[in-house]
Amino acid sequence: MQLKTILNLVHPSPGFVYRRAELVEDGSGVRLHILVTPDARTKPICSGCGEKRPGYDTLTQRAFEFVPLWAIAVFFLYSMRRVSCPTCGIVVEAVPWAVGKSPVTKAYAWFLATWAKRMSWLEVARSFHTSWETVFRSVEKAVEWGLAHRDLSGIQAIGVDEVFWKKGYKFLTVVYQIDSGRRRLLWIGKDRTLRTILGFFRWFGKERSAQLRWVCSDMWKPYLRVIARKAGQAVNVLDRFHIMAKMSKAIDEVRAQEAKSMRIEGLAPVLKHSRWCLLKRPENQTELQKQKLADLLRYNLRTVRAYLLKETFQHFWDYCSQGWAIAFLDRWCAQVMRSRIEPMKKVARTLQGHRLLILNWFKARGLIALGAVEGLNNRLKVITRRSFGFRTYRATEIALYHNLGDLPDPQVKLAHRFC
Repeated sequence: MQLKTILNLVHPSPGFVYRRAELVEDGSGVRLHILVTPDARTKPICSGCGEKRPGYDTLTQRAFEFVPLWAIAVFFLYSMRRVSCPTCGIVVEAVPWAVGKSPVTKAYAWFLATWAKRMSWLEVARSFHTSWETVFRSVEKAVEWGLAHRDLSGIQAIGVDEVFWKKGYKFLTVVYQIDSGRRRLLWIGKDRTLRTILGFFRWFGKERSAQLRWVCSDMWKPYLRVIARKAGQAVNVLDRFHIMAKMSKAIDEVRAQEAKSMRIEGLAPVLKHSRWCLLKRPENQTELQKQKLADLLRYNLRTVRAYLLKETFQHFWDYCSQGWAIAFLDRWCAQVMRSRIEPMKKVARTLQGHRLLILNWFKARGLIALGAVEGLNNRLKVITRRSFGFRTYRATEIALYHNLGDLPDPQVKLAHRFC
């Protein structure tokens, strides 16, 4: 079987003919050149209106990079024609294997974009002997196509959160779809301001916003204000993870203050190396951390009391009855307010101020994926870490949509999938 026969099978190009293939060796290595010529029986297609038009002239030969074969770089060589179009004027023809002035074929771009989900962009570029810029442009085109063709109907539950992006307290606002049957990234915006979250609802539209039944968020005031105004019919559920994170932050603050005062007073540094045994759940602790925690619990320290208050609050999430949960929350807050531990008292006041939104958690339990937001955030962090941090917002946005957006793939319509 000849190489031309294989190309016609896996990558047919109607109106064009694969003439010959030859190996070329130069300073950059071995390359495979495939000469492509137009079928004499067909007219060129105008790249402006998409209609068949008479030819005008022929330009110099161009090389289009195709999917490598046996680690050998493959290039299509073709002399582009210009057409005389009564509508568009004198323009370059459209070819089925590439778009515009791109030197990369569509098949190779989708090939690189698919591998970019499995490896970092730099690793993809090194593995297939191309540039990082080529990989980025390929992923960018895949994301643009996917965003233009994705289905946004039937969304009833979303999760809104902010994630740390880069140094200097720069954040991204991310919005996920968290319906029980589908979890994906819907939208990304710079910062975590009122204007940012308003930008999402403007993009999402009034009709889709009116169909929302559940919105999961943290206690960030700009988010709560805009959600109440733009999706007031939806039940706003406060994320369990962020509530417990506030308690962990309060415990860390109490521990740091108490350790400093003990050091000044010349007492034994019993709180040294105790941070993670206090912040981790007991089932996630190592043996050394469990032993350290057991030693700490023998002391009547403010840090220990704060830790016990946090662990006691975990029972709140186990209630089946919302009435019993309300009674537990009131008792717990009253106990904290008597504890004289100011960081924990601040948390209790916050919980009382958002009491109704916290209780919405029981309405949503079992109906939407309440843990999906944090799970997607963890995947988001892995993606950015794998890429060693993107220097531009555009690169970050493209990478996150590509990996978390569950975007449609046009390769199902192609004659062959290369990976």
